[in-house]
Amino acid sequence: MDTLLTKENDVKTIPIHIAFKAMYTTKRRYILLTGGRGSLKSSTTHDFVVRLSYEAGHGILFTRYILRSANDSIIPEFRACVQRLGVEGDFHITADRATNKTNGSFILFRGINTSSGDQTANLKSIHGITTWVVEEGEDFQDEAKFNIIDDSVRSSEKQNRVIWIMNPTTKEHFVYQKWIRPKNKQKVVHGFNVTMSNDDEVEHIHTTYHIAEELKYLPKDWLSKANRYLQELNEEIAKCIENWTRSEIELANELNIIRHDSHYYKNYIGGWRERAEGVIFDNWIEGKFNERLPSVYGLDWGYAPDPLGVVRVAVDRKQRKIYLKEYIYETELDDVENQLNKVGISKTALIVCDTNEGRTIKRLQKNGYNLQKAVKNIISEDIREIKQYLIIVDPNSDNLKSELNNYEWNDKKSDVPIDSWNHLLDAFRYGFRRLVKRKVGLRRRN
Repeated sequence: MDTLLTKENDVKTIPIHIAFKAMYTTKRRYILLTGGRGSLKSSTTHDFVVRLSYEAGHGILFTRYILRSANDSIIPEFRACVQRLGVEGDFHITADRATNKTNGSFILFRGINTSSGDQTANLKSIHGITTWVVEEGEDFQDEAKFNIIDDSVRSSEKQNRVIWIMNPTTKEHFVYQKWIRPKNKQKVVHGFNVTMSNDDEVEHIHTTYHIAEELKYLPKDWLSKANRYLQELNEEIAKCIENWTRSEIELANELNIIRHDSHYYKNYIGGWRERAEGVIFDNWIEGKFNERLPSVYGLDWGYAPDPLGVVRVAVDRKQRKIYLKEYIYETELDDVENQLNKVGISKTALIVCDTNEGRTIKRLQKNGYNLQKAVKNIISEDIREIKQYLIIVDPNSDNLKSELNNYEWNDKKSDVPIDSWNHLLDAFRYGFRRLVKRKVGLRRRN
């Protein structure tokens, strides 16, 4: 790849910003590009792909997870890149392919999920791919599909690369779980902590809009907006310091939360989020389950690949607090009775379950379990009532916390939440409804 930095072609003499030099020198298979808005991740990758195509023998698969027409999205960006680099005459560009006429190296522009359906099987069969680029990787959340295409990038004559470009989303994204959570390090980016991969197979590059600002690529009104969010954050920090009355250690912790939960951090620094933007339940904290309160178990049946979820629920109506503790979160669970016994749920304990799986319910009841079918309410009405409480979640309930961090509105105007990240949350709603015994609505129920 060092040849890309030589002077054999004009395109190779155009300077590469030092923040992206590792793309050209690394021998690692995976290159992870993260950052906030305006951080030059995509445009720099287009530059890289153009330069790489001047090495004979490369086949480059350039994808987005959701793509209706490459000609309306990726192709215009690629055309702009070759024009900027002054090499448009070297490429033959069609609606979904670009070929470097100097040596035959090619770039294919494809979608994983298109108007024709899932293209994973077709993409894994393309011959001669040495580099796979995933743009807008935050939309690509299916690790199984990633593994299938990743395994097809296996040239024996060229360096193989997988380049993943994304604006960081929540830490539940498989990229964070796969490449960052097991081995990571902290990098200070313009005064903010950003969690970076320390995996031996991953070259992780994180950039911000400050590079584009330095190169004078961004309009003044865009920069003014970004700096306004930074100013608002600094004012919030100053106000917190001015009114603080507790210890300095507690102040430092509070300031860290304010900084790293801010709009500026999430959108312009590009840090990983604990919670999705616009998450429905932001009224929860970690804490011990209150064993003194009456409690029930909520159960949501799992249909592969969805998990079966069981959560214990207690409600303190006087203090307006809900206590939750996760007990089961399992896929492909054949023996429900054995699992209930394994986690210590007695036959006398009240289990409020989804109304599906009538035969399973009758069998468990026959075997002595105290199962009752849930009285279902309109989801949005349950949500509104639950948001009037403080939810206290057992610290070891990792899957429940993940759902709370990612459960968001599909269409807030019509009060429709997403139909995912809701298996334990549905079980929670069944238990909550049983405990508060409120009259349910008469409209559509879920």
